[in-house]
Amino acid sequence: MAEAERQHGSAMRHRRRERTGVVVSNAMNKTVVVRVEQVFRHPKYEKVVRRSRKFYAHDEAEEAGRGDTVRIRETRPLSKLKRWRVIEVVKSAPHAGQRSVGGQ
Repeated sequence: MAEAERQHGSAMRHRRRERTGVVVSNAMNKTVVVRVEQVFRHPKYEKVVRRSRKFYAHDEAEEAGRGDTVRIRETRPLSKLKRWRVIEVVKSAPHAGQRSVGGQ
């Protein structure tokens, strides 16, 4: 029984959710805020609807800059708000490498 539970737990680890989004802030140390946009057609009115959600993600190497497109993966809780990790920078913004300071 314990062996089956162990295998099930490792299978769950490999099925962690991944999202792709745009970095909206990198002012914190080793943390970026990623906006993930969801586009879908409304079931009744058939209008295209855009919804976005922000995720706090851990960026150990601090390689993601504002405006970069990144891929994030779900992970264990790292802090009060961080439950995601940056896997890779898919596309760099033209001004890549600059860290945002303050609210700018």
